[in-house]
Amino acid sequence: MQTDPRIPVTILPDGDSLAAWLGADGPAALLTDAAEPLPGFAATERFAPRPAHRFGCACCAGRSAAAVALDRLFQGRARNPAGWFDRVAVFAASVAARQEVAAALREDVLSRARYRPA
Repeated sequence: MQTDPRIPVTILPDGDSLAAWLGADGPAALLTDAAEPLPGFAATERFAPRPAHRFGCACCAGRSAAAVALDRLFQGRARNPAGWFDRVAVFAASVAARQEVAAALREDVLSRARYRPA
């Protein structure tokens, strides 16, 4: 039995694994860099990963786009305009986007408090 109350986040490697993941276990949200929404999710947030050092180093650039998108998902869940979800899938076409989400789960204080790697 899972005792960690944080929302699990699964970073999916490709589109083929998305359908299988969505078919298992309860309502889900999607975090993506795709332009078009994908059906079957209680909530969807899009983000565009920032290139490293776009506005300076991570220390002075603020929160990453992935961390902000995770925050928007959580706020939508808490305030209920998006619908309830028990887990989050990350479907990102670029390696940079997947790395940014992983970094947010590892380094961003709010993301770490609300979410955990699945």
